[in-house]
Amino acid sequence: MLWVKAFHVIAMVTWFAGLFYLPRLYVYHAMTDDEPGNARFKIMERKLLFGIMTPSAVITIALGLWMLEAYAWAAYKGEMWLHIKLTLVLVLIGYHAWCWRLQKAFAEDRNTHGHVFYRWFNEFPVLILIAVVLLVYLRP
Repeated sequence: MLWVKAFHVIAMVTWFAGLFYLPRLYVYHAMTDDEPGNARFKIMERKLLFGIMTPSAVITIALGLWMLEAYAWAAYKGEMWLHIKLTLVLVLIGYHAWCWRLQKAFAEDRNTHGHVFYRWFNEFPVLILIAVVLLVYLRP
C-alpha cells in the first residue's frame, strides 16, 4: 500500500503543478495581442491540460479511491477531517473542469476575462493544497 500512496502523492504533485501553471499561462495569454503568441499559448495550454494535468488528476483520484476503499474509509470514516478533505478534492475537480472550460474559450478565441481575473484565479489551488495537506498530516 505504500507504493500506492507514493504514486498517489507523485500524481497529486504533478496535478498541482499543472493547476498552478495553467492559470499562469492564462494570465499571459490574456495579455497577448499578437497572433503567433496567441497560437503558442493555445498549444501550451492544450498540451498541459490534456497531456499532463488531466492524466495526473485521473491517476490521483484513482489511487486515492483505491486507498480509500482498501483501508482509509474503514479507519477514518467517522472523522471529520476525511470528509472535509474529500469535499475539497471535489472542489478541486470542479476547479479543474473550470480550467478546461477556460482553455476551450481561449482555443476558440472567445476569452472574456482579463489578466487580473486570471491572477486571482491562479491563487485558488494554493488554498486547497494548504488545507488538504494540513488535514491529512494533522488530522484535526
